[in-house]
Amino acid sequence: MKKKLSALLLAVCLLLTVPPAQAAQETGFTRGRTYAGEFSDLTPESPFYDNVTALYEYGLSNGKDDGSFGLGDPVTLGQAVIFAGRVRGLYRTGDAETALAYRHETTPGALAYLRYLQAEGVLEADFVKDYMDFYEPASRAQVAHVLAGVLPEEALPSVHDELVTVGHSSRRFIPDVDEYTPYYRDILDLYRKGVSAGSDAAGSFLPNEPITRGALAAMLTRMLDPALRVRPQWDLSHLYSAAGTTLADLVEPGTYSLAPASAEELESSLRYMLAQGEDQIMFYYPSLSEPEARRLMDQSLAVMKAYCEQGYNEVLCTRGAGLVTLSFSAAGAGKRTQEYRAAAMEAAAAVHDRLWDEGVLRLDMTDLEKARVYYDWICANCTYDYQAGDDSLSHIPYNLFANGSAVCDGYTGAYNLLLKLEGIPCSTYIQGDHIWTVAVLDGTEYHIDATWGDSGSEISYDYFAMTPRQSLALHAKQSA
Repeated sequence: MKKKLSALLLAVCLLLTVPPAQAAQETGFTRGRTYAGEFSDLTPESPFYDNVTALYEYGLSNGKDDGSFGLGDPVTLGQAVIFAGRVRGLYRTGDAETALAYRHETTPGALAYLRYLQAEGVLEADFVKDYMDFYEPASRAQVAHVLAGVLPEEALPSVHDELVTVGHSSRRFIPDVDEYTPYYRDILDLYRKGVSAGSDAAGSFLPNEPITRGALAAMLTRMLDPALRVRPQWDLSHLYSAAGTTLADLVEPGTYSLAPASAEELESSLRYMLAQGEDQIMFYYPSLSEPEARRLMDQSLAVMKAYCEQGYNEVLCTRGAGLVTLSFSAAGAGKRTQEYRAAAMEAAAAVHDRLWDEGVLRLDMTDLEKARVYYDWICANCTYDYQAGDDSLSHIPYNLFANGSAVCDGYTGAYNLLLKLEGIPCSTYIQGDHIWTVAVLDGTEYHIDATWGDSGSEISYDYFAMTPRQSLALHAKQSA
């Protein structure tokens, strides 16, 4: 049996033997030859044509003995291991046949590649329990596991994390893979890294089906060449609709204090009020003086400026029997404040949904890219209201969405409202009588001034994604 096994393994090895490829450059790979029609069954119209020709050019396959490639032929587990070992060798040493150093007279072929991958920590020691399994057709799930650890993150990064996570968790995409599917984590990683987009519109992986040589060629070459990687074309915009979102939903709830004794307690209490959808809050200060009441109002309005997307910029204070009631509204809006706030929220949600529906916003975008989309939208849809007085609606987001005009706090409130619909943390920075956005984009704090970005005939990006130091220097220069 051992002699028969060795002969079979040797046959597999001879079928797939190719000359060493050129050395890898850092984490890239070099195509060492040019395809010139070597495979008799391959034409430019063939499925996976670009992938199969790339596989040849990378030096990973010479095809079959009869001169064909065999696009639809099944791949054995042994062949999948050999291909994976070659890719690992290219990455580690620049030589596709590095694994042959693990070959011995009694253990030729796929077993050498398996031992190499095991020595590299790519496959576990008991991955193949019976060497006869090498000659069985490899399932697509098995291939996902074989390929999963061949290249490190820096050579094969995850680029579709959010798309795949959301799509799969919605149960509408990759429907045939769940936590009970063998190697399901490895399968999902192939989608995240652009190595697979599935077999149909739903992104089905067909984990138990045998993999063909054409499909394996596609996966292998997508690992090597970023230009060949694929992005699942799934429409998830319906999962991101902001319709029905309220302003209260956009506030991290705070904790109510009956008599806030610090700025932090006051801010937390006001967040509690906003998160409850209320416009009044009551405190107990039995001996509050007039100057202290004025200070409390000023501090409360400062908090509202930090949350200027909420549309409050005016406060009324009433006192009696030790109770202090703060009532918030929008200057110039009076009893219509809540109407204007709701209209601004509805309009912002509509802008959000439209940009997603039109594909201007996509799941593969970074926070920085999304923030720029909204910056462009604000600048394109608003003009500065030079006639605005202290009681103008241009000080709140409503007027920007409804009438296309605003001053700095209206610009900033509307912009922050759109950012928060994306889950982007943001607040404000105030310098004198000017206010602008401070946002955390992809883990980094930036200053963004949509008002000044819209101050010329064209959008200025000097005021987009400024570092804090750049922002303060630029604002100081412009204000001088």
